[in-house]
Amino acid sequence: MGRGRQKAKATKQARDMKYFSPATDYSALQRELTGPSSRASRHDDPVEPDYAEYEDKYADQFDDEEDDGDTRRIG
Repeated sequence: MGRGRQKAKATKQARDMKYFSPATDYSALQRELTGPSSRASRHDDPVEPDYAEYEDKYADQFDDEEDDGDTRRIG
């Protein structure tokens, strides 16, 4: 297939997709967005593990103030 025919086919497909408008069920969309009304919706945040013991255990290995002065490049 030549470039002209290929471009014409792509243009036709793009035009078909642009102007395609399927029937929209707005009541189904509203039901989906509002959620179930019969039961109370609960949004429980996941429980984050406590990392305090690891922070204390490895705190002395990584001293942040040690290398702050020599990070600038010259040249």
